[in-house]
Amino acid sequence: MNKAELVSAIAKRADVPTATVDSVINGLQEELVEAITRGDKVALPGLLTVERSQRSARTGRNPQTGESIEIAAAHTAKVTAGSNLKKAAAAVPVK
Repeated sequence: MNKAELVSAIAKRADVPTATVDSVINGLQEELVEAITRGDKVALPGLLTVERSQRSARTGRNPQTGESIEIAAAHTAKVTAGSNLKKAAAAVPVK
């Protein structure tokens, strides 16, 4: 499902115009980006948690040459599924 499909599905389910849903999703995106930039954690209970985490510096290897390289420390965005998402995923049979 891409963004346009998500916007249409939410608009239909909530019985609101697609422009409104699109605006809300864009606002959510902006707030998530700002929260991660500030180092804040955003939790939507049952759905997901988004937070900034730090990856330590480490030594890696170039797979083609085998040469050791130093990988700098970095911040990353960490998304954790909430209980409702986990239950939904677990309910789908494995093929």
